[in-house]
Amino acid sequence: MRFLATKEIPVKVTVKTTIDETDPMELIVFGRYFQKENASYLQYEEVLEEVGAVRTIVKVSEGEMLILRSGAIKMRLPFQLQQKLTGSYEMPFGVFETATLARKMEFVPSQEHGHAVGQIEIVYDFEMQGSHAGTYHLQIHFQPDHM
Repeated sequence: MRFLATKEIPVKVTVKTTIDETDPMELIVFGRYFQKENASYLQYEEVLEEVGAVRTIVKVSEGEMLILRSGAIKMRLPFQLQQKLTGSYEMPFGVFETATLARKMEFVPSQEHGHAVGQIEIVYDFEMQGSHAGTYHLQIHFQPDHM
């Protein structure tokens, strides 16, 4: 089922991150979902105590996903299934090269009561500066924030 959301839809976003076998970290924020050309975008902002505001954009297109973070943390993480791709992680004291190897990528858009809802799931091996930094399981669920 495909639906077009050319206008931005305010959404409630639940982000669950599990690194290796640790307890999952969960974040609930508000953001926007929209579609442009052949891609779906989910955009949200979180405030981290130590560093400040970080804006995240998750772009989903055919066979590819991309996570871009800007603000207090700058990060570019590209994903293609079973492909090792390089990205970057910029901190105040330097830029680190990252690598991702996606083992699972899933985007399930749907509709509930005529509203866009969806689930994005990525399981990937993460490297920073050439060293394995863990296997990450990222689950992002979004729904209109008035439901």
